[in-house]
Amino acid sequence: KKKKTSYCPPLKLIGLSRSSLSALQLILYSIVIKAMVTIRSASVFILVLLAASTLALVANGEDKTIKVKKVKGKKVCTQGWECVWWSEYCCNETISDYFQVYQFEQLFAKRNTPVAHAVGFWDYQSFITAAALYEPLGFGTTGGKLMGQKEMAAFLGHVASKTSCGYGVATGGPLAWGLCYNREMSPSQSYCDETWKFKYPCSPGAEYYGRGALPIYWNFNYGAAGEALKADLLNHPEYIEQNATLAFQAAIWRWMTPIKKAQPSAHDIFVGNWKPTKNDTLSKRGPTFGTTMNVLYGEYTCGQGDIEPMNNIVSHYLYFLDLLGIGREDAGPNEELSCAEQKAFNPSTAPTSSSS
Repeated sequence: KKKKTSYCPPLKLIGLSRSSLSALQLILYSIVIKAMVTIRSASVFILVLLAASTLALVANGEDKTIKVKKVKGKKVCTQGWECVWWSEYCCNETISDYFQVYQFEQLFAKRNTPVAHAVGFWDYQSFITAAALYEPLGFGTTGGKLMGQKEMAAFLGHVASKTSCGYGVATGGPLAWGLCYNREMSPSQSYCDETWKFKYPCSPGAEYYGRGALPIYWNFNYGAAGEALKADLLNHPEYIEQNATLAFQAAIWRWMTPIKKAQPSAHDIFVGNWKPTKNDTLSKRGPTFGTTMNVLYGEYTCGQGDIEPMNNIVSHYLYFLDLLGIGREDAGPNEELSCAEQKAFNPSTAPTSSSS
């Protein structure tokens, strides 16, 4: 089995304003990300991003007007920049209604301290810009406010645990150091799997080590993510460590997308859209937080008893629930938080399509 190594300091090529985004800023950033499908030069991409950022800074106002119509007897809505496509989910509260800048700062309080390795890279505006593309699909907009808050705690709890440099006696506590990294430290290999050479061939000189908010490893994972995000990540995996919006977008895509068609996404598991089969029940997999770890990381985290990697993710989730004012009692009993006894959805015999 090929396993990941730890993260490494970022290549900080561009620093964007961390002020609140206007509607035009969000739209411009979204356009830039989509434009990556046609841009092949990293330097050109950075210039375009800088231009969009400069233009965005002069924009004012945020249009969140809710528009409603019926399609085939079903109510659908839009909400300006944050929920731009007609969707039933856009009729609900959006992420910026209940999760704001100060809360993001609380959850990731130590990410910009001098000893962190991705200072200035991650910010709220990058997250909310990426999230806006998935809110019409139900990300953070499924159910009511409480479910939205819990999904933010769950998703960002995964993110924090995978990007943390916290430790037992770290200032602020070990759970305050999420988003400390944006790439793997001192990778021992290039993560090129030649068995995918026909569908996702490794690009000469490219290295597919872990990058992002839910780290991506291996050429086939970069290829699949790039297809979904309309960005040439197979030839330019470095885009993930150069742009926080794209890095968050890739992580949300992974959260929202099943690894295999017959399986649920982490999102569907968490919000209750997924109904376990008899085989799932026998494998001790249910619509719980524990099962989100199973579908994302498989046997690296689950089915091995009460191990530290699993407990670390659970601890971040509970900590974030507390910080968001929900309280960990709403997380459910321990057996719903754990995947210690679950059988993996995708047992690995080779490099897996898990993000671990």
